[in-house]
Amino acid sequence: MTTDAVLPAPSLEYGQLAPMLIVFAVAVVGVLVEAFAPRRVRYPAHVGLTLGGLAAAFVTVVALAGTRNAAAVGSVAIDGPALFLQGTILLVSFLAMLLFADRGLDRAAVPEEQVSAGAHGVDAFAPRASAVPGSDAEEEAAKAGAAQTEVFPLALLAVGGMLLFPAANDLLTMFVALEVLSLPLYLLCGLARRRRLLSQEAALKYFLLGAFSSAFFLFGVAMLYGFAGTVSLPGIGRAVEQGTGDVTLARIGLALLAVGLLFKIGAVPFHSWIPDVYQGAPTPVTAFMASATKIAAFGATLRVFSVAVPGLAVDWRPVLWAVAILTMLGGAVLAITQSDIKRMLAYSSVAHAGFILTGVVADNAAGISSTLFYLLAYGFSTLGAFAVVGLVRDGAGAEVTDLSRWAGLGRSSPAVATVFALFLLSFAGIPLTSGFVGKFAVFQAAASGGAVPLVIVGVVASAVAAVFYVRVIVLLFFSDAPPGAPVVVVSSGPTVAAVVTTAAVTVVLGIAPQPVLDLADRAASFLT
Repeated sequence: MTTDAVLPAPSLEYGQLAPMLIVFAVAVVGVLVEAFAPRRVRYPAHVGLTLGGLAAAFVTVVALAGTRNAAAVGSVAIDGPALFLQGTILLVSFLAMLLFADRGLDRAAVPEEQVSAGAHGVDAFAPRASAVPGSDAEEEAAKAGAAQTEVFPLALLAVGGMLLFPAANDLLTMFVALEVLSLPLYLLCGLARRRRLLSQEAALKYFLLGAFSSAFFLFGVAMLYGFAGTVSLPGIGRAVEQGTGDVTLARIGLALLAVGLLFKIGAVPFHSWIPDVYQGAPTPVTAFMASATKIAAFGATLRVFSVAVPGLAVDWRPVLWAVAILTMLGGAVLAITQSDIKRMLAYSSVAHAGFILTGVVADNAAGISSTLFYLLAYGFSTLGAFAVVGLVRDGAGAEVTDLSRWAGLGRSSPAVATVFALFLLSFAGIPLTSGFVGKFAVFQAAASGGAVPLVIVGVVASAVAAVFYVRVIVLLFFSDAPPGAPVVVVSSGPTVAAVVTTAAVTVVLGIAPQPVLDLADRAASFLT
């Protein structure tokens, strides 16, 4: 790996920042809509602005393909990995916004007054976030048909931070991006319409632990600046190569920096927030976080280890070995014990963080490209899985997350159960799914990088993980439905569109992955 991963001459070419600028601009417009537009037009205006802005940003990412530059006075890298990850984040965010916009799921929560006015359902968010759960103010807001439409500009601000995070070419810009993507997510996690106390607890846990990890990250920035005299990633890399400064300071700084990154990734031992937050947050927010946030966090991790500290690989590779092993095995084993579908998928996410870390540990071009592909494949699959969870409801319109109540769903709703089984098989790494190709790619890259024992542990962890995936499939298709079995809301257009799209991507990437693998290879070449 080389430290001169980005062209050394900085540029003021802000046109190359167009994807991020578009998203932030649309977020600002959304705030103005929220402040000044009549209530009746806010929802359609927000949906149109959000989806249109994400689509426009993706078009600019495609137009920038092949660019290799350091924009914004060298603080932002515009190169293959950044553009690949930005495109992936925008695609999964577009689908996640469909889940945010869906008002056809929770029909039971619609007041009679609103039903008579033609309302068909409500979204997943509290009618008034400032109201105390169960209070008269909350009940009045629900009867009036109030909606938290500010979730759309909040989500766009988070997307903007996610686009900047993997492209940051210096540590201060990376820290700003980390905070910009995190703060809106803290708020979004506490806005669930149902089980509001659990949702608010999840938001508080996420905020407290996230702030703590950000402090570690910032201390790491200070240490690395003290070592290298610069916060530029290529500059730190050159200082490591030249041996200037106290290398112990660099090691301490990297360790502190890694805490903040591994927290966002959800790696053991920094994973404790994931099951609680994923369970308590509104399911559309959980889907958004589980896919887009993980992609952005791994992109930033790749850039730090590949650009800033490749010269310290002898120090950080053994540590990442241990973290990857603990994450793969810990996530897989803990997932087996779960009785809640969202917590099971949360621990599955932890295990997958360990699998993806094997690509980072590889410390070669194949490791980068395989990690990029895995993030794309996993992002779509996990978004689809959580979207299916949002479709399964009880008679009162609430989501059913108790696994035992999913028994027999394959008989009552075979199409939905089959799609969910497809996502589980992809997570398990079964051939002809995107998950198999992703795992094969990262394991092959790790083996070529000398990490054969890590690959063996990864295969064992995959076998353990397959146990609980298969257990759920057996429950769906070969068990009798319990009394009061849930129903599936299949008439919800936006969520069904997201599920169908993610399922198609999962199958296509499993059957014909080569074009995307080639694209990832070309993107990775910019960091080698």
